[in-house]
This record gives sequence, C-alpha cells and structure tokens, in this order.
Amino acid sequence: MPVNSPAAAAAGDAAAGGAPTAGAADADAAGPPVLRRMDDGVSWITLNRPRTLNAVTAEMREQLIALLEQASADPAVRAVVLTGAGRGFCSGADLRNPAPGAAADGRVAGDVARVLRRGVQRMVGAVLDCEKPVLAAVNGTAAGVGVPLALACDLVLMADTATLVAAFVRRGLVPDGGAAYLLPRLVGPQRAKELLLFGDPLPAAEAERLGLANRVVPAAELEKTAQSWAARLASGPTRSMALTKQLVNAALESDRAGAFAAEANAQEINLTSADAQEGVRAFVERRTPRFTGR
Repeated sequence: MPVNSPAAAAAGDAAAGGAPTAGAADADAAGPPVLRRMDDGVSWITLNRPRTLNAVTAEMREQLIALLEQASADPAVRAVVLTGAGRGFCSGADLRNPAPGAAADGRVAGDVARVLRRGVQRMVGAVLDCEKPVLAAVNGTAAGVGVPLALACDLVLMADTATLVAAFVRRGLVPDGGAAYLLPRLVGPQRAKELLLFGDPLPAAEAERLGLANRVVPAAELEKTAQSWAARLASGPTRSMALTKQLVNAALESDRAGAFAAEANAQEINLTSADAQEGVRAFVERRTPRFTGR
C-alpha cells in the first residue's frame, strides 16, 4: 500500500490544525478509518480519512491504541510504521465531532481533563509505550495533536513537502496530546515556546535542522525509505530495542543514579534474551548475527 494512497480529496486548511469543516464527509469512501497490514515483520498503520487530512476521531484513536498494544504483545511484529493516507499525516483532532464531555454546554469541572486523559493523551502514550520501535512516515501536514503523535515516534521521516504545525494557539487552545511535554525535550524550552506561541507551519527542512525529524526525503521516496528503515528495525534484536527505547524515554526525567540503575537492570533483563546471546556468540564467531526478536 503506497504511503500516499488513496489520493487526497477535498481541500482544507491543514495549517489550521483541525479537520476542515466545509465540504468534508464524516467518512471516506476509501475504506476503514485506520488501515493495517503486515509486511515482513512490520506493522504498517495508516490513518485513512484523507478528506479530513486524517483528523482523528474517537474511533480512530481507540483503533490506533489497540493496534499499538497488539504490536507490543505479538512476537510476529518487529517494528511499526505510522503514516497517513492522501496528502496529510494527521490534521489533529476532529473538531466537528468532539468526544463526550468536550462541549462547553453542560460541562462540569473535570470533564475536559478526563476526556484528555482518556483520549489523546492515551493515544500519544501508546506510541511512547509501544514495545516495538515506531517509525513515523510523515507524508504531509501534521497539525494540532498530529504533531505530538508524530514526535512520540522513535524515528521520524518526513517528505520534503510535509510540515509540522503546532496550531493550538490559533484555536485559542492550550497544547495537548503531550505537545508541551515532547517539544521542550526535543528542541529546548525557547524553541518550543516559539513553535507553540506562534503556531506557524514548520517546513520539513527546518524540522530536520531543529532535530524534530531524523531525515527529510523527496515525497516520491518516502515510502521506499520508510520500508528500508523499517526493515532494518524489524531485523534487529527486538527486546534490546524495547529496553533501549525505555531507557532513552526516561533519561531526561532521571538523575544519574536512577539512570545508571535503570541501565543495569535493563542489561540484566536483556542478557536473558535469545537475541543478546546470539549477538555475543556472533561477535565471538566473527559473523553477522541472526536475530529472531526473542
């Protein structure tokens, strides 16, 4: 399935950070709102509402969380690629269909916080907590909560035509979905505030320069590059990668003693894996290791 298919339909202002409200259908004719296929140990997950630039509904959120949890538990899944259909990666939350409790009328204290905890925060957390490496193939605009959804991934590939738009301020909203948590850790507080307080589109080349993208490639080469990177991840020592991911994600919140203790514990656990034993054996025998993900 090509990263950029099916073709995008009706135009919307992707830079606005939410689903377009005029002329967009609630569902796309191209199939389910979230697509998933397996390819040589790689779970390809595609947000599939191109007419809304893949604005996330509650249904999509729950499907994405379930697929990421399934990837963690399934030994056949060695890596995950997250991308979008059409010309958008994810335009944010679907503001035309807010989750229960998100509307202002009749709201009681705690409703919004509860919706966020159970909603987009769980979704972004599922990416961070996935036990398999997750690669974002950002094929088009990532806006609103689409920004932390992409940045929560372990590796980020961007098409040269893609942009990141932390557009919350343009809706009069506070950043959510972990945007204010992730951005300072990736670019520092001053740059994070610039991105969040202005909400301007950030081109792919600038995202790469700031360290928000690992690599920018021509749009026509995004799928091929994602396949190549995912294949490398899928052929690696899966449990070692899971523990490495946990260590790196926790590093900025740990002191040296805590980080060193976590590292030692992770290595203790890792050395019980078949892949760690194979890796050491292959080194001694001067051959390429054959990892099985176990």
